[in-house]
Amino acid sequence: MLTRDKAAEIFEQIKKYSTADEVEAMIYGGKFALTRFANNTIHQNVVEENYSVSVRTAFGGRTARATTNKFDSDSLKRVVQASESLAKVQHPDPDLLAMPGAGESPATTRARPSRHFAQTAGLTPELRADAVEKIVQVANRYKLTTAGIFSSSESVEGIFNSRGLNDWHAQTSSEISITMLASDSSGWQKANSPDASQLDPATLAEISARKAIESARPREIPPGKYTVILEPAAVLDMSGFMFWDFGGLSIVDQRSFLNQRVGTQIFGSNINIWDDAAHPLQSGTPFDGEGVPRQRVHLVENGIVKRLVYARATAEKMKRSEYKDKVGPVAATGHGFSLPNEMGEAPMNIVFDTPANPKTVEQMIASTEHGVLVTRLWYIREVDPYEKILTGMTRDGTFYVEDGRVRHGILNFRFNESLIHMFSNVEAMGTPVRASGEESFDMVAPPMKVRDFNFTEVTKF
Repeated sequence: MLTRDKAAEIFEQIKKYSTADEVEAMIYGGKFALTRFANNTIHQNVVEENYSVSVRTAFGGRTARATTNKFDSDSLKRVVQASESLAKVQHPDPDLLAMPGAGESPATTRARPSRHFAQTAGLTPELRADAVEKIVQVANRYKLTTAGIFSSSESVEGIFNSRGLNDWHAQTSSEISITMLASDSSGWQKANSPDASQLDPATLAEISARKAIESARPREIPPGKYTVILEPAAVLDMSGFMFWDFGGLSIVDQRSFLNQRVGTQIFGSNINIWDDAAHPLQSGTPFDGEGVPRQRVHLVENGIVKRLVYARATAEKMKRSEYKDKVGPVAATGHGFSLPNEMGEAPMNIVFDTPANPKTVEQMIASTEHGVLVTRLWYIREVDPYEKILTGMTRDGTFYVEDGRVRHGILNFRFNESLIHMFSNVEAMGTPVRASGEESFDMVAPPMKVRDFNFTEVTKF
């Protein structure tokens, strides 16, 4: 693995080659391995190790970036020259700030948890194959067909600039995704963690198999508004569509569903959401694309949107805007992306608060007279960006609940549902867990029981 010391040496070379007013280097990469299986057999095993350096140079308000994955002297010289050539032909950006220096970080920075685990870094193809064997054994026991992946990685990311800033992050990651297929039904489970010991392939396989078996011979029920019990993956994939709107630049540009809504009650009073990179169930770098430490931000408090997140330049831009007194506290929070970019910032370490009286999925089912249990959602698209109406479909385990019991599997639904409406109608929540889906980034999310969820069409499967 590339070390911090070696990365610092690379940056010293880059500085020598640069004639810019300021220069920044992001150095990142690592080792990624994937074991893929289908039809109850491993059919692919790949490993890749690669590192890149992305160089940003700045000349009097002009900035540009160039990237290479070659670290020899000639390649580093060429990438610096490419960045400088591009920067010199840009129009000056009046909002571009000087690069942050060492010691400019907010004093409230929290302790950083370790996210590098030797067991995960040491996963071999044989160990991943052993896990797949356990998954296949479950599939064979129930006469099902299984497919999925088991991946692992060890990665690093560092940022250095000519004003003395330097920061470094090393992390491991592991992920298992399992689909179980029967003749007319399917089940699914997915889990991700920096610590591979937190993943239990046999348990994930059992849950996926049970969903495939119990949803067999699905029946059709009419579309309409139902009480739904959403498992964490479904909550994650829905809610992920709104967090890009919590960036300050989206308010300044008037492209956020939070326009005119910050400080108002738009969700139920039981909804509390943080962005917290240091949360023990989170992962990822503790600094943003400029090297600013990520701060813990209370985005939604008792259903009221209280805070936005900011890159450095966006915070300064907001302070000069007509919206500055309508959006809560305005300050850089360490949520910017690498410059230059048009997106600004977004919270990427979402954590839902544990409710005062958490309920298990089983308790939610027991308290439901008529409803639908949803394992996960897919093919989600935005219909109305201001009301945050989404459309998509249920998948891999959708069930009819009656009189407090799961009765049978049902044909999948298409839904059209507003996130504002959904989070205003949450009747119960469970304890948040580290959840993985397919339509959004991982977050710490709970299962939810939601009333009047709008299913619009029935599918043929």
